Amino acid sequence: MTAVPAAAQAPPPDSADPSIELVDPKVLRVCADPRNLPFSNDKGEGFENKIAELFAVKLDKKLDYMFYPDATGFVRMTLNAHRCDVIMGFPQGDDLVQLTNPYYRTAYAVVVKQGGGLDDVATLGDPRLKGKRIGIVAGTPPATNMAANGLMVNAKPYPLMIDTRIDSSGQAMIDDLKAGTIDAAVLWGPMAGYYAKRADPPLHIAPLVKETVGPRTAFRIGMGVRHADQNWKRQLNRLIQENQPAINKILLDYGVPLLDENDRPLGADSAAKQP
Repeated sequence: MTAVPAAAQAPPPDSADPSIELVDPKVLRVCADPRNLPFSNDKGEGFENKIAELFAVKLDKKLDYMFYPDATGFVRMTLNAHRCDVIMGFPQGDDLVQLTNPYYRTAYAVVVKQGGGLDDVATLGDPRLKGKRIGIVAGTPPATNMAANGLMVNAKPYPLMIDTRIDSSGQAMIDDLKAGTIDAAVLWGPMAGYYAKRADPPLHIAPLVKETVGPRTAFRIGMGVRHADQNWKRQLNRLIQENQPAINKILLDYGVPLLDENDRPLGADSAAKQP
């Protein structure tokens, strides 16, 4: 059999054109929630919006969105319906989508008022939390940790599944914390950092990376694409790798508590280094 000349061979998988996998090869079409800060909104004010804008520039594409509330049916009605091509933030371990390489790692965090006696609480097993009224989103991993530490008796639960167009469990929890209705709030890291940074005076947050009971509370976050879209995933992986310092800066600007693989916080200096 005559060997195929090198010039006629198919390109290696990493250089294959992903455009045939996309809804519109000239447009970066993002699946997003229209009212879910700090992640995204229809005004482009979330950090996922900013990362999408960065990628659109790098890809030399127009940016467009398919907006849908981040609730049951989100993936089915957006990505899997071929109405958009990427979900900008998705936790590793969820098989609803195919995940890119992670572009940040963070954890659930406890949020308290500064100077209230709980500033240096860093774990849900801290005895100073006994008897305190703690806000927790029902069904999230820290709820199990709280139960294991006997903290659910006085807990105030907030709903996990909501219509973000009319409600926000994170905002409601922070409002209750500032009003003194609860003594501490346990929130997903990006939400905790965002609300704590915007509060006046700023609130104190501590990522829950020292838990000794219950499920893990730190997670890697990547981008979600369709399971068949292998070349598009590879292109996004390259964009993440090439632009990690710029991505980190966006995340830190929004107060996201970034962690390395050893649960150490990433500050501005370390986050600016190219991996």
